[in-house]
Amino acid sequence: MSAAWLERAALHYLERYSASSEMLRRTLLRRVEKRARAREEEPAAFAEMVEATVARAVSAGLVDDARFARARLATLRRRGASARGASAKLAAKGVPRDEIAAAMAAERADSAEDPAAIEAEAARAYAKRRRLGPFRPPETRAAHRERDLAALARAGFSYDLARRTLDAADEEA
Repeated sequence: MSAAWLERAALHYLERYSASSEMLRRTLLRRVEKRARAREEEPAAFAEMVEATVARAVSAGLVDDARFARARLATLRRRGASARGASAKLAAKGVPRDEIAAAMAAERADSAEDPAAIEAEAARAYAKRRRLGPFRPPETRAAHRERDLAALARAGFSYDLARRTLDAADEEA
């Protein structure tokens, strides 16, 4: 394993995926560990090379946690993630808390709507994707109401918002 091999592995990964610096670090460490195990070497000896490769990728602009957080947040919100759920998913990807807060603030600043409307739109998108509430056949809505409320709660939406989303008269409301 060399610095050139690590750089090629990083570039190959970044060609395919958008990533945070922590995601790139985890991927490279996993690849190093796999290769070191095959060669019966100690993977900890290559940790410094991994850090240097990640630092080069960040300094070259290939990896930008703020850009990644904003793009991933927009994707998550379109798919129906609540603010809490999106924050947790970004944290799991290794995005620092301050970058998550900055991305959330940028989302609120960029949107003409208030934060409650953004959250309501995400709840509606989640309900549509999961076929909950007004997106169910009318004859089964009442039977699945509690289940749908629980699904929205697990997704991180408040009880009030979940109730309003499920009680919408039709899909457009």
